[in-house]
Amino acid sequence: MDNSTGNLTQQFSEYANDLSAALSESVLAALAAATSRVESAYHSGATVFIAGNGGSAATASHMMADFQKTTLGKEIGITKRIRAIALSDNGPVITAWGNDFGYDLIFAEQLRTLAKPGDLMIVISASGNSPNIVAALEVAKQVGVETIGFLGFQGGKSKAMCDVPVVVESTNYGIIEDAHSVFMHMMTAALRQVVQASK
Repeated sequence: MDNSTGNLTQQFSEYANDLSAALSESVLAALAAATSRVESAYHSGATVFIAGNGGSAATASHMMADFQKTTLGKEIGITKRIRAIALSDNGPVITAWGNDFGYDLIFAEQLRTLAKPGDLMIVISASGNSPNIVAALEVAKQVGVETIGFLGFQGGKSKAMCDVPVVVESTNYGIIEDAHSVFMHMMTAALRQVVQASK
């Protein structure tokens, strides 16, 4: 092993250790509470809205796909499914709201149009301070939508606004986003059992 390979191996090992440390017992307990909220939404027929920016938008899209499809396993005949919508996926409506009224409203106004009391929203934000996430959480409260936050750092403004904040206490965006992806897959695995048991 040459010196550069050894240095990379050490760097990767440190990153893996930091990611493992981010998956603390307390944050997994918060994730369990969040998963229970999604399960309740499923049983009640509520819609789960998901929103994030940048890399978190990709996680929101992935989560929506996993909730809609992966939870079914190979049982496509299941009729009671998780109703999930990623608010970051609709380019025309995002650009319409952003262009005419400002980027801060791109999720809030979609939620105001689509959501009803008893629905659920999951926001994904490393900082917890993105103005469009904060605005969406404000509308969720007005409409009667429960909220879960996949957050980082200390949770930012969003922490106090979420019914269930799941905070990765790291200052490394990569670690935070990786942890959020892990959470998504943990939730999907648990919810897959719920959906398949309900068929």
